[in-house]
Parts: sequence; structure tokens; C-alpha cells
Amino acid sequence: MNNLTPILSTVTASFLGSFVEVVEAFTIVLAVGITRSWRPALTGAALALAVLAALVVVFGPLLALVPITTLQFVVGVLLILFGMRWLRKAILRSLGVIALHDEDAAFSKETAALRQQAGHSRADYLAGLASFKAVLLEGVEVVFIVIAVGGAHGLTFYASLGALAAFILVMLIGLLVHRPLATVPENTLKFVVGLMLTSFGIFWTGEGLGADWPGADLALIAIFAVVAAASYAIIRSMRNASQTSTAKAAK
Repeated sequence: MNNLTPILSTVTASFLGSFVEVVEAFTIVLAVGITRSWRPALTGAALALAVLAALVVVFGPLLALVPITTLQFVVGVLLILFGMRWLRKAILRSLGVIALHDEDAAFSKETAALRQQAGHSRADYLAGLASFKAVLLEGVEVVFIVIAVGGAHGLTFYASLGALAAFILVMLIGLLVHRPLATVPENTLKFVVGLMLTSFGIFWTGEGLGADWPGADLALIAIFAVVAAASYAIIRSMRNASQTSTAKAAK
């Protein structure tokens, strides 16, 4: 069980995090393909994937040159910052402070922008550029997630499998429904991924500092539970404070 815990948690974190990013990139590529044509959409996406592959090939081997404790500490701190950013947004969305991410709205916005460019002499170039930027920006986050959750324990291969599974699943669903994946509970996924990345970050930062976690890798489960409980407590306290404030204002 101890040996399976880091593998399962790595694959799950990579899959969920990558799934969210791939859905967002897919929405833009789909908008370009339907509104303009599939040639610039797929060309832009393919070029972005080539750039991402080059980044992995160039920078991936450099990780082996970094001492493991230093790598764990640096990656751990970055994961805490990255995960808490996702958690913050997910909490604020659940409270209604910022709007939920809407793939249908994003699709409509992108198609409207592409239609405005329809008469432009470089319309295909601009459409391909939109596809390239979407895949590259979201893909960089996927690469970071894969390297971060897999690199510190030499599980990059398993993290890559999780990301690949997410990519294949989104593509299969997208080809079947041929529309934005608006029904995906994206905010819930971001909340869960934020919890997982923050938990990984705490665990690896501790290991980088020389901490000896009770239960070894099983401590990840306990850390996740503590972070989740704290996050739910924050949501509940903020919601109660908002309801109290609203009730007082109504008097």
C-alpha cells in the first residue's frame, strides 16, 4: 500500500489538473475550427504541442542534475503556491465572489472575436494564433503539473500517463459531442486539484527540509484531509459572515 500511494496520488493529481487545462484549451480550438476552419485550428494546436514537447525534452533531463532534497523543497514551495492559487479561486467562486468559469461563455466570446476577424486579410493566421496561444498557455500549466507532481519522487512517467489519459479523454468526449464541455464541474475539479497540489507541496517541502513524515507516503492522505478540512472551514466561516452581513444590512 505504501508503494502504491505515491503512484496513485501522482496519477490522480496529474489527471485532474491536466483535465481542467485541456478542457479550456479544447474550447478555444473548437471555436476556431467551427468558426473559421479546422486547418488553422489544428495547425496552431500542433505547433503548440511541438513547442511543449521541446520544452520537456530540453528541461526534463535537467531535473536529474538537481539534488533530490533541493528539488523536493523547490517543487514543494511552488506546488503550495500553485495549489493555493487554485484553492483561492475555487473558494471565491463557491462563495459567488467571482463568477464560475463557463465554457459555453468562453466559446461564445471566442467565436464572436473570430467572426469579427473574418474579413481580415490574415484571418487564418489570427485564427491559428488563437489556437496556438490557447494550447501553449494551458499546456505549460500541464507540463508544470506533470514535472512538479512527478519529479520530486521520480514519478514523472506516471504523472505523464495521468496527463495523457486526460488529453485522450477530453479529445474523445469532444469528438463525440462536438461542442464545449460545459457540463464538466470545473470549479469542483479545481478545488480538488488545489487540495492535492497543496498537499503534495506541504509533503515535499517537509521532505526537502529533512522531515520524517509518520507513515511515510501515507502521510499524504492525512495532509490532504487537514487541508480539505481547513478549506471547508474557511468556506463555511466566510459564508456565515456574508449571511450575517446581509441580514444586518436588511434590517
